[in-house]
Amino acid sequence: MVDEFADTKQDIGSEPATGGSKPEKSVDTGAQVIAAIVVVVGLAGALWVLGGGRDAAGDTKPAVCDTTHDAKSSKHISAAQLCTALNRSDLPALLGTPDEQAISASGNVSTFTSADGTKTDSPEADVDLKTYSLELTASDDDFPVSELADFLGGTVQKRSFLGHPAVLYSDHTTALRFNLGGGKVHTGPGGIARTLIVAKDAKDGGGSFEVSIWRQDFATPDDAALFRVAEKVLPTVPGWTAG
Repeated sequence: MVDEFADTKQDIGSEPATGGSKPEKSVDTGAQVIAAIVVVVGLAGALWVLGGGRDAAGDTKPAVCDTTHDAKSSKHISAAQLCTALNRSDLPALLGTPDEQAISASGNVSTFTSADGTKTDSPEADVDLKTYSLELTASDDDFPVSELADFLGGTVQKRSFLGHPAVLYSDHTTALRFNLGGGKVHTGPGGIARTLIVAKDAKDGGGSFEVSIWRQDFATPDDAALFRVAEKVLPTVPGWTAG
């Protein structure tokens, strides 16, 4: 039997994966604060290495964005736009791993249903490399980022990023073991994810972007790499207002 491991970033209240290796995420970070983020990585990358990503000459090429599951879109931004922003050609260099390249890249839209039945779409993008995995999420809620620190636990730090209110915090990951010969998926302890949530505008009137980074080897990710990525990516995302 062959086992494959994937590193999963997980907050409280996660919903199960649906429709393949990139599960949907029911999350509205501001409105629900302690919402769910589940991103399965690694397995899709393994399948890409085995069955794709090569040109006619046999050379590997960086993965392009797959937005097959982007059936819905936010009023202001789509998962495809987020994936294009995150899957930059200079992403490996920004992460400090210039010899790597994107193994998989995808966009997806999850839907959160509030207590009153209101449904909110949450577009997201995921990019996986050999060392790092990243996620970029957009939220259209009315919750100010400056108030998130009261809900995100003891690791949260209030910051200003590119002139916008922001918070930085750590989150534990969960390792998933897939038995490719069939059977159940087993979970175990993983590593640490670092997440930066930044208000869409300097006035912090609601809405935010969330950039998360974690390592495939479960080591603690480099904050400097997270900041470099966020500094380049966020100003290119539709809905961002320069501070």
